[in-house]
Amino acid sequence: MSTLFTKIINGEIPGRFVWRDEQVAAFLTTGPLADGHTLVVPVEEVDRWTDASPETLAQVMEVARKIGAVQVSAFGSPRAGLLVAGYEVNHLHVHVWPSHSMADYDFATVDQHPDPAVLDANAEKLRQGLRDAGHGDAVPAN
Repeated sequence: MSTLFTKIINGEIPGRFVWRDEQVAAFLTTGPLADGHTLVVPVEEVDRWTDASPETLAQVMEVARKIGAVQVSAFGSPRAGLLVAGYEVNHLHVHVWPSHSMADYDFATVDQHPDPAVLDANAEKLRQGLRDAGHGDAVPAN
């Protein structure tokens, strides 16, 4: 059975994509810790990060690094937070978001009802930042 993330990647469920290449997709979460909170996910269904091939894990982390760098500049944060948890969906995913302090790592504070217009604007801000950083070949139109 396909995971929720596979369904998003395959277009069966809508997603706000900011990155897509042969190995990795990245899209905004619907429960953000901060504006621009993105999930970086391998296209291949891998349950635990420790089960991923070194190549897949390297590509996931490289895309997370690129997105994090754009988040810092686009959202004016001093750092980009990064977390691999894997309990919500049994499909490897890395959370990346603009972070101002360790308090930003508290998943009890996620926005359960984010404004769709704000999510759309945040996705476009990230897509434009990634294009400006020279990654346009992996950035979807919307």
